[in-house]
Amino acid sequence: MAVNKVPVLKRCRSLGMDPVYLGIDKKSTRQLKRANRKVSEYGQQLREKQKAKFIYGVLEKPFRNYYKRADKMKGMTGENLMVILESRLDNVVFRMGLARTRREARQIVDHKHVMVNGKLVNIPSYLVSAGDVIEIKENKKGSERYKQILEVTGGRLVPEWIDVDQETLKGTVKELPAREVIDVPVNEMLIVELYSK
Repeated sequence: MAVNKVPVLKRCRSLGMDPVYLGIDKKSTRQLKRANRKVSEYGQQLREKQKAKFIYGVLEKPFRNYYKRADKMKGMTGENLMVILESRLDNVVFRMGLARTRREARQIVDHKHVMVNGKLVNIPSYLVSAGDVIEIKENKKGSERYKQILEVTGGRLVPEWIDVDQETLKGTVKELPAREVIDVPVNEMLIVELYSK
């Protein structure tokens, strides 16, 4: 599997985004040296695509497949793409506050800690549907790891499209999110322009 080894804060700085969207509290004090250079239209479109891929931890080929799938759905392609990315299982686990970062959520899913509707799912890219019940496996609920995670994520705001009971480490997807409630700083229209060339 391909792994991006670039330090997270350095990548955030190069994409001009805040690390908070990844669940990281640190701030980078260093400035980019090329900040005043003019970026072409293609450069802006590419940056938005890289931002979306970086935030959700998706590689190029799966990202392109998500775009094709969003293009076939009814409605706006860009909004559909953001809803698909937001409904990935690793992202939902992160949004529920059961992981500090999306990378940690991916690892939790990979290590077979997550059940969807009573069945074990270890595929981070699994797309959840409205009504799905997501919970941590019974024998993992008492582990020290989740106590530490809940201490960190306890104050994090859970989106209104998910209903979470943090004491039982269980949540329900009430509905798939609309674009308005997805707080990710990505201009999806530029991604659509990039792929529709």
